[in-house]
Amino acid sequence: NPKRPKGPGFPAWTEEDVARYEARWPVGTRQRVWLDVLLYTGLRRGDAVLVGRQHIRGEEIVIRTEKSQGEIEVTIPILPVLRTTIKAGPTGDLALITGERGEPLTKESFGNYFREACRAAGVNKSAHGVRKIGATRAAENGATVAELEALFGWRGGGMASLYTREADRRRLSRGAVSKLGKNRP
Repeated sequence: NPKRPKGPGFPAWTEEDVARYEARWPVGTRQRVWLDVLLYTGLRRGDAVLVGRQHIRGEEIVIRTEKSQGEIEVTIPILPVLRTTIKAGPTGDLALITGERGEPLTKESFGNYFREACRAAGVNKSAHGVRKIGATRAAENGATVAELEALFGWRGGGMASLYTREADRRRLSRGAVSKLGKNRP
């Protein structure tokens, strides 16, 4: 494979994108299960399609995630919003993310179906962009590099630092702006 230029990658979802999708696909639709599993677990598309009831242990999801550098086990506490969505379904037993007839989906077919659901909601973005807004939300709410790595299955601090650095810059900027006018007569 030829080297590809580095770029920003998949565009992150915005809060407006999430609101549009949720308005189009309410709790009780499989499309909402798709979004909420992605958004409230932080899993990659390939891992999200594998999560089923066998991974739910009490109030947590425990799964070994796929990663180019090998597998890593992540433990994800189930937030109330995700618990509600899972209960409302529709879901399968071996896979929470399913197709029309309740069958598990491959990551490729899920990507295609999810893209169609996004377009129907007026969102022109991908499943990976949901992972990005999840990391952004967590960082903006004070998640540390170590916490992001534990949740998202990252290693080495690089990826998690991207999110915390941007969130820290916004926080620091809000704190610094009040200092601009302090010496003004």
